[in-house]
Amino acid sequence: MVWLRIRSLLVLCLVVMPAQADIRNTLEKALMPGPLAKAHAKYEKNCDNCHAPFKKTGQDKLCLDCHDHENIKLDIKDKKGLHGRMPGVRAKSCNDCHAEHKGRDHELVLLDAQTFDHGFTDFPLRDAHSKVACDRCHKKEETHAKAKSTCVECHKEAEPHDGRLGKVCNSCHRENRWTDFVFDHDRTDFKLKGKHRGVICRDCHPQEQYSGVPDKCIGCHRADDKHKGRNGEKCADCHSEAGWSLQTFDHDKDSDFPLRDGHKKVHCDQCHKQPGIKDKPKTACAECHRVEDRHKGRYGDKCQDCHTAKGWGKSIFDHDKTDFRLQGKHDKLRCDHCHTGDLYKDKLSVKCIACHKQDDAHKGKQGEACGECHNERGWGQATRFDHDLSRFPLLGSHAALACEECHISSRFSEADIRCFSCHRTSDVHKRRLSEQCQRCHFAADWKVWRFDHDKQTDYPLRGAHKGIRCELCHKSAVAKDLKISTVCYRCHGDDDIHDGEFGRACDRCHDDKAFKNIKPR
Repeated sequence: MVWLRIRSLLVLCLVVMPAQADIRNTLEKALMPGPLAKAHAKYEKNCDNCHAPFKKTGQDKLCLDCHDHENIKLDIKDKKGLHGRMPGVRAKSCNDCHAEHKGRDHELVLLDAQTFDHGFTDFPLRDAHSKVACDRCHKKEETHAKAKSTCVECHKEAEPHDGRLGKVCNSCHRENRWTDFVFDHDRTDFKLKGKHRGVICRDCHPQEQYSGVPDKCIGCHRADDKHKGRNGEKCADCHSEAGWSLQTFDHDKDSDFPLRDGHKKVHCDQCHKQPGIKDKPKTACAECHRVEDRHKGRYGDKCQDCHTAKGWGKSIFDHDKTDFRLQGKHDKLRCDHCHTGDLYKDKLSVKCIACHKQDDAHKGKQGEACGECHNERGWGQATRFDHDLSRFPLLGSHAALACEECHISSRFSEADIRCFSCHRTSDVHKRRLSEQCQRCHFAADWKVWRFDHDKQTDYPLRGAHKGIRCELCHKSAVAKDLKISTVCYRCHGDDDIHDGEFGRACDRCHDDKAFKNIKPR
């Protein structure tokens, strides 16, 4: 009770004498529960540094103001650092954790290394850091907050880049170990794609050179350029990071010459022989295939008019659209059978004789209009010659005869149209009635004849002459002229009992029925 009265008296004195600071400090020191810790020992003489009279909450403000250089106030506000993250820190006062007046050797920072959660700080311990002893980073003579927090501050001696890559080590490395780096190359101007992802850094960054490194394909792959510079240095126009063999250049879309059929299998340098992509090869077929031209230039350079990229063997030229359709055996002929010269300069005749003069068995005797008799299936195949238009129409039995029956020679015009020329052996008259068989006979049948001696001659057959056999008067062979004497004596001279005394005009006395018949006078 006495102590309480004394304390109340002292408090009253402090209120009554606010201007007497020295006296007040002396009285407060007399009431101090114990000495301050070493860190605050210099403030023991001035209680106002830490205490506000009769304001317990004001004490926290003074603490934070004094430790402003440690950013504790800002950490609590922004919920950062140890003071900003510890649970319930906003409901506590500073002296709840940092109790004072407990003596010079009292630790103001009460931390248990075994239970302290470093995750509340701005430097959470992960991976390899979680195994590091506290005193490796927290020196005894320094506060915990002054511990180094950047990689380079602790690992400068282990840094292999000699500072050339800056001080932000964690942009590439993580806490597990140095060799496991996670640098995101895609954040640079050169994203790693395809096979570039598996390339180790020093292959592109020799001697730790990270600035001024070539970012063009040719800068690293000049030795890999199979084109030897012929196609320029823009490798990416054709290739990708997936590999040299996987080309991205689409010849069908990116050029004026789509690759089709056989051209798809052609290697680039077979056409692109000159250096540089800008030096575009000519697209005319003959430019590449001149040595393969079997026509030796005779058919010009427009190969595509007949051939396609599938191969030279098959022609697409439709000859039927020309003035000469290919039919029969013509359809199987090679072009150079007919087109032996320049295709564009030489105008070929479409007449058969132009190509087949050497094949003309008639030796020109039948003219040059071969098509009137023959067709494209073959010379001997179903000739369609109309013999009735010739000077010897085929009538009767003649119509069934094969050509060679009369045309012994292939020169058809040489065939003799006279009956006797073919029927000499069949002439029972032994030429006594001349060689003009057609006078009596006709083509239907030899045995049927129609000669009328009364109408067709000047000597009608009457009386005994009627029915007489021809050879009794026509005794001598003649070629053409059948005229014989009509004088009786020519045939009946041997029968003249008058021995020629009455002349040779027997018909003056006798009639034609019999010699014994004497005409009346």
